[in-house]
Amino acid sequence: MAPVDPQLRRRVLTVVFVSLLLDLISFTFILPLFPRLLEFYRNVEAGAGEHTTVLARILDGLNTYKASFSRPIDSRYDIVLLGGALGSLFSLLQAVASPIIGHLSDRYGRRTALLASMAGNILSVLLWVVAADFRTFLASRIVGGLSEGNVQLATAIATDISDENNRGSTMALIGACFSIAFTFGPALGAYLSSIKTVAANPFATAAAVSLSLIVTETLYLYIALPETLPLITEKKGGPNPARRTFATRTNSHFLLNTVHFLFLLFFSGMEFSLPFMTYDLFQYTTAKNGRLLGYIGLVASILQGGVTRRLSPLLTVRIGVGACLVAFAILTRANTIGSLYLAATCLATTSATVVSGLNALASFEASADERGGKLGILRSWGQLGRGLGPVLFTSVYWWAGRERAYTMGCAGLVLVSVLVFAGLEAPPGSLKKKAVPEKKEM
Repeated sequence: MAPVDPQLRRRVLTVVFVSLLLDLISFTFILPLFPRLLEFYRNVEAGAGEHTTVLARILDGLNTYKASFSRPIDSRYDIVLLGGALGSLFSLLQAVASPIIGHLSDRYGRRTALLASMAGNILSVLLWVVAADFRTFLASRIVGGLSEGNVQLATAIATDISDENNRGSTMALIGACFSIAFTFGPALGAYLSSIKTVAANPFATAAAVSLSLIVTETLYLYIALPETLPLITEKKGGPNPARRTFATRTNSHFLLNTVHFLFLLFFSGMEFSLPFMTYDLFQYTTAKNGRLLGYIGLVASILQGGVTRRLSPLLTVRIGVGACLVAFAILTRANTIGSLYLAATCLATTSATVVSGLNALASFEASADERGGKLGILRSWGQLGRGLGPVLFTSVYWWAGRERAYTMGCAGLVLVSVLVFAGLEAPPGSLKKKAVPEKKEM
């Protein structure tokens, strides 16, 4: 590809980093609120004898599902399972929408596709602001799942303005946005939820601040983000022109998509089941689980800022998958707080490496005019795994117990490890080039 103007690269990366950080902080506001938010709707709409509302019918189905397990599930988990079901719905909708958003960005440009996605995000959060009933809140999640495209488009933009030598570090920068947002966003959302402004929607303050962040992000993108798709900028005579090229494949997209799907299938299942396990073994409260997740986010941020960006994408993926396998093995037998935090350190390593590394590898296997679509399909397969993982994993957890569930996870990660270590290869451009010292003349 043609060399990227350093000034343009710095400007675009700044816009991508700031906008994605605003987006993810807004997105993470709601995560710690799910239990109390859903409990609020349940108390209003699903009381004794109430079977006509949308939420009441969903909870009836949930109780039927719970009755199929070999051991009883404490009613305190009703809200957790409902929150997991909503999370799975969001991910499955993303699996449908991501390839479409990616292909649209290849055809009409990253900037146009991103601004259209932001319009959907604004509508989604606006529905949350006025969600006095569960039906409106559910509509908010559906609109958000179908319109959220910021992460994959930020990834496509970052690869548009990166060359082979710095693409891995650019992907790590996007990963750092996740870690920072997940470290501070949930705590800020929890604080804002304590400020009551609307009686009909106790969470309207958090929703309103989330909306203000999304609107600010949209205006910032409209003003500051240039088009980065090379084929579009070439037509307009803009910077960084590039001819239409065809990528030389080192790894098939089918293999990359399979790895992404299987990895997130097992990883997201473990991630979702962690609060169940900590409650069963250590009687962890919500606050203690929050500290555990905050620790994972903090360690991941440090790793992405100081380690991941210096590694080649394939090595990054291999380290993360290996760390995830170790985490599963530890959690299979964990019975102390120390072993729990050791596993959490491995999970932080996984969070800091695998997805950003797979995105970087996929970007090397796609030419500029197909990159948005290929990255969208990769994300689609990952979101499919993230949507199915919690349901499948928690089902095994409650049917067969913790040890068998995590043993199954170990077996799944062994399969992923085989694909990563024996199947994936490093694209030639992804390897870090070592500077050759000049020989001094005598």
